[in-house]
Amino acid sequence: MAASVSELLREIGEQDEPLAGLHSLKAAVNAVPLNALREVATGLRFGVLFNLLETDDREQIDVCVAILERLLQALEPVYLAQTYKLELQKGLQHSDDRVKVLALTQIGRIAESIDAVVLVLGSLELLKEMIHSIGGERISVANEAIKSLSRIAQNKAGLDALFTTSILQDLKDVMGINDVVRYRVYELVLGIAVMSPASLEYCVNGSFITRLLGELAGDDVLIRATAIEMLTTLTQSQHGRLYLAQQGIIDRISNMIIGANSDPFSSFYLPNLVKFFGNLAMVDSPQQICECYPAFIEKVFEMIKGHEQTMIGVGLDTIGMLGSCLEGKQVLNKTGTAFQDVLSRLGSISCNASSDLRVRCLETIARLHSLPTDQQTEDLLGMTESWFHALHNHPMETFRSLSMQPFPEIHIGALKVFTAIAGQPWGQRLMISTPGFVEYIVDRTTEADKSSKDAKFELVKALVNTKTIAEIFGNQHYLKLRAYLQEGPYFVKAVATVAVEGGE
Repeated sequence: MAASVSELLREIGEQDEPLAGLHSLKAAVNAVPLNALREVATGLRFGVLFNLLETDDREQIDVCVAILERLLQALEPVYLAQTYKLELQKGLQHSDDRVKVLALTQIGRIAESIDAVVLVLGSLELLKEMIHSIGGERISVANEAIKSLSRIAQNKAGLDALFTTSILQDLKDVMGINDVVRYRVYELVLGIAVMSPASLEYCVNGSFITRLLGELAGDDVLIRATAIEMLTTLTQSQHGRLYLAQQGIIDRISNMIIGANSDPFSSFYLPNLVKFFGNLAMVDSPQQICECYPAFIEKVFEMIKGHEQTMIGVGLDTIGMLGSCLEGKQVLNKTGTAFQDVLSRLGSISCNASSDLRVRCLETIARLHSLPTDQQTEDLLGMTESWFHALHNHPMETFRSLSMQPFPEIHIGALKVFTAIAGQPWGQRLMISTPGFVEYIVDRTTEADKSSKDAKFELVKALVNTKTIAEIFGNQHYLKLRAYLQEGPYFVKAVATVAVEGGE
């Protein structure tokens, strides 16, 4: 097969109509394992394939790209850079986006190798073409360019090439194309900034961060919203959070939340303000963030208790995120009656809102009530139990009713709530005291699809894997649950058939 690849490649170069030969070559290279293809590809020259990309025939381009993807992937990055750097650079100038993506993908492979990347860093023209690719119309090309440039910036030599040469001006020039492209460059820069304190310093010195911060005060509320969303990227790293705090940006965003009530256009950017603090709380400290910036949690409660669908959804997701960890649960509990009111509102949303909000609400309720065994102190168990009863006057009956609905996502959401409380003794006592509930758990006929069967199985597993299940449920019920677990989520009991004499 290796010989046929070489022979087919030679024959294609001699044909006036190469399409049939290209299809044969494509089949041949796909038939060779990648490891074996590496030995073959290293000894070949693909100039004829790159030349055949210079055509208006879309099928020919498609087949050439497919072959080159396979062959170039088989090459070691250093050899690839040494042998095909010029062809890849030319590919960035091609009119067809598939060729551009091919070139950018391979340059990205080169950038991942310390030994290979130095071979492209000295080529300013190559880097310029990559930056100009960010400004292209097709998002697929821009995303691949951003990905490859980010890899180039993973070491000091790459950072120097992008931020201390004329390339820096090219980056700034590309930003002037339009708003969309400007934010693509921000995406690149912020992705680089979170890599290390040194990379953040390069981005700051290039004035990109300062420019982005300036957009927070712009008149265009959509741009303001996007700027906030972009800044959230910096919260992913400790040095990024430190920079935001030192520059007063966190205080500034908190003040924007406070001022949102008097801004008729705040609905455009308020969700991103809340998401910013939600992410910050989870990567830093829920207690510290909520205590230092009380406007954040107050606004989240206000959103959930309001009537704007988008705001309710963001509020639900944020509460669920905070309540998924112990510290977040404790922060919420400290708000006292304010959170009790929110819990009552969650109970109402789970039954009376749109399907999307009901599903998100059930997910939030499940996350709030989950409590791993190693965290099950008397106080914390009492807290989650009180939360559960604050949702509805009769929570077990309400969620049981939801779990019987024909809408799969709501049905599964209710099962997730039961799974969350299944590992806690008070939850098990509620289940065993609810008439028919244990029978419902082991009844496989209530689950019609795979996702529902999996959700029911997770509930059974959560029950069986606790130390208190036999004591609270009794041995008879415990043995039924354990049998369910051993049989698996998709078990179907065989039905015996009796042959009748004379029957057909």
